[in-house]
Amino acid sequence: MTCRRIAIAIVLCVALTPLVADAQTPARVARIGWMSGGNPSASDPTMNAFRQGMRELGYVEGQTFVLEPRYAGGKLDLMPEQATELERAGVDVIIAGLYAALQAAKKSTTRVPIIMTPSADPAATGIVASLDRPGRNITGITEMLPALTPQRLRFLKQIVPTLSRVALLWQPGTLTEESFRQMRQATQAEASALGIQIQVVEAAKADDFDSAFSAVANERAEALIVLVNPMFVGQRQQIIEQAAKHRLPTIYEWTLFVQSGGLISYGADVLDVYRRTAGLVDKILKGAKPGDLPVEGATRIDMGVNLKTAKALGIVIPEAIIKQAVLVIE
Repeated sequence: MTCRRIAIAIVLCVALTPLVADAQTPARVARIGWMSGGNPSASDPTMNAFRQGMRELGYVEGQTFVLEPRYAGGKLDLMPEQATELERAGVDVIIAGLYAALQAAKKSTTRVPIIMTPSADPAATGIVASLDRPGRNITGITEMLPALTPQRLRFLKQIVPTLSRVALLWQPGTLTEESFRQMRQATQAEASALGIQIQVVEAAKADDFDSAFSAVANERAEALIVLVNPMFVGQRQQIIEQAAKHRLPTIYEWTLFVQSGGLISYGADVLDVYRRTAGLVDKILKGAKPGDLPVEGATRIDMGVNLKTAKALGIVIPEAIIKQAVLVIE
């Protein structure tokens, strides 16, 4: 072989070597931990929304990512061990939507990135340092929209035109003082314009509901606004039953309450929040630090109405409201 042929052979060998190596080295599959308070189900809407978000970003389940789910089956005390299991399993990120899952994951790991979808202000509850700079290993998208409370009041006035007094039920500590002040101030301004008086009622724990609804009745409130938080979500059936007992037209933040028998909801599109968590996963997998990613807010709003509940209360939901609803239960 001549020197020239030897040189060409060497060049070809060097050029082809990376191609052979790449063909032999499969792309790394991202492992995503998923913490659920329920039971395994192929139709989990939040998980399916997340999967949709991953597909939109070009990920293929089973090829470029896999889910590592842990199901608590309603036994939330299992979640701390499940969070530890996920860290031991070497997942790249943990999605902790349920508040109990978020608390468990935060206590279990400072290494694995955590993506939350909290129904309480994570800065007010001490989960993160601030929404702009959460710090540590946590970021996410909030599912609460207290700023929509004046609009919720307007909907109640449309449903009950004679409305003159409305109670607002919330759990102290689930909003920062400033957020609560702004929400209350804006709601009061709207109430004054509508000729409505506002009564703020607190329920710090489930045992407070009886006294809270007694206070609502004693002040002769004619309707109720319920602000979302983890405790209220878990106790939604009790709240809905109390509202029915006192015959209070009630507006909630999530369609989940309407599905459970509540009258009307107006708030964050929760499934869209889970779809968007895929974007945060993508950033983290590409090297972003979760503590540097600002906590985002909900960007899509949905409404649900329960016409069966309206009939039981003897009221009629205006057609203009029904047309806005993404969920109508008849």
